[in-house]
Amino acid sequence: MAMDFEKLLAQAQQMQQQMQQAQEAIANETVEGTAGGGAVTVTATGTGKITQVKIAKEAIDPDDPETLEDLILAATNNALENAEKLAKDKLNLGALGDLGSLGLGF
Repeated sequence: MAMDFEKLLAQAQQMQQQMQQAQEAIANETVEGTAGGGAVTVTATGTGKITQVKIAKEAIDPDDPETLEDLILAATNNALENAEKLAKDKLNLGALGDLGSLGLGF
């Protein structure tokens, strides 16, 4: 019985190490989100940290700041969705099913 437990523990440690390596890889990758046909581009890490926002000159209208605000919001949400997809793909969470019901927030 002790032998089975040791084997299980070794497998769990190996899985934990693989998960940590995947998380580190995700943190080093970037994704982009765009809106307005590329008028606004937001870059984020795979962990969802926003690292850059680019705004085309044509998107800046002093008489209509609301449209630019909407474009930035849409591009940011798109970048975060792409980061979430990257994380799910890298961590192979799709194979585990829907984790939303478990409250694990990926």
